[in-house]
Amino acid sequence: MKKKVVLAYSGGLDTTVIIPWLKENHDCDITAVCVDVGQEADWKTIKQRALDTGASECVVVDVRKEYVEEYVWPALKANALYEDKYLLGTSTARPLIAKVLVKEARRVKAQAVVHGATGKGNDQVRFDLGVMALAPDLEIIAPWRTWRLKSREDEIRYLKRRNIPVPMKKKDSYSRDDNLWHISHEGLELEDPANEPLLAHMLKMTVPPEKAPNKGEYVEIEFEKGIPISVNGKKLDGVSLIKTLNVLGGAHGVGLADLVENRVVGMKSRGVYETPGGSILYYAHQELEHLCLDRETYAFKQLAGQKMAELIYGGLWFTPLREALAAFVNVTQETVSGTVRLKLYKGSIRSAGVTSPYSLYNASIASFTTGELYNHADAKGFIRLYGLPVLVRALMKQSSAKPAKPAKAGKAARASGAPARAAK
Repeated sequence: MKKKVVLAYSGGLDTTVIIPWLKENHDCDITAVCVDVGQEADWKTIKQRALDTGASECVVVDVRKEYVEEYVWPALKANALYEDKYLLGTSTARPLIAKVLVKEARRVKAQAVVHGATGKGNDQVRFDLGVMALAPDLEIIAPWRTWRLKSREDEIRYLKRRNIPVPMKKKDSYSRDDNLWHISHEGLELEDPANEPLLAHMLKMTVPPEKAPNKGEYVEIEFEKGIPISVNGKKLDGVSLIKTLNVLGGAHGVGLADLVENRVVGMKSRGVYETPGGSILYYAHQELEHLCLDRETYAFKQLAGQKMAELIYGGLWFTPLREALAAFVNVTQETVSGTVRLKLYKGSIRSAGVTSPYSLYNASIASFTTGELYNHADAKGFIRLYGLPVLVRALMKQSSAKPAKPAKAGKAARASGAPARAAK
């Protein structure tokens, strides 16, 4: 009986090579699994390509709704941002893809899960840890870690020798990952950090900021407990809402990030990310939190969000710590409801007003005009106590800096044990 495997299949170069390679080296029965997380894909063509190259079955699993509600929204509510720039587009999708692969493996009674992540990348960690957490009994096959192919050029030659059509154009051979939340680009001129990205040639969802309209555009987003629910007054489900903001943001060149990042495996890599809708939502959500969260909660939540980003980036979604941080974040979001108005202009986002029924901004206290809730005289005592450590330290330094006074002769003699002279 042939071994059964499920393959995370995108129809791109790597997975197109993997199917015939598996047939030749593992003699297995392959179920190709396409996980729809919102990427732009011709699923009919991709399914046929899988079958033509040797898969016995190819299924498309639509998890866009689950992706947004169970993976994207938790990251957004945490303001999880990796190394100050990356909005975790690929990172949030990988644990869900691993979950789907395990489910399909159980359905077909497979013994192994196969993925096309390279031995240098982050995705191998994310896929492996996801499968390990959900199905530790399944074998994991990662061809890039074992085969003799060393480059994309090797893969292209491999396909041509077998008369298999190459699913890409050499001149546009960026390594890309796209889903509903973002598009990432790696390779070509980006492999040298000294090179400026060729945005006009590269971008798919966003216009270069200098080519954006000369007139800005306002957008209004309503949130309920940290989750966006409407754009410009129109209620939308999560998938439609992100699509709408991708179009708006992309038209104004919003959401581009060029990052040399630290990969999980220890090396640095460079990528350009397009996240127009996500960048708008992160900005709006943070503006609302500034209004609705107290100082201590906001400060601690910043630490939690950074840790959440590190866990998600490192493939540690299915862990107690990630779940515990998400639970903490959910508590903080109970009062993060309201409406944020933003202006988009040539790659920039800026606030144009924010309102909330849970606003902690009190004009009677904050206004320059004295109100009943604040007495200016109270500030003196507060500052005295608040600055007491500063005052004590300053007094110590002042005291230690004074030169010692010389002792009188009589006192000096008595201190030394010598008899003092009688006064004349």
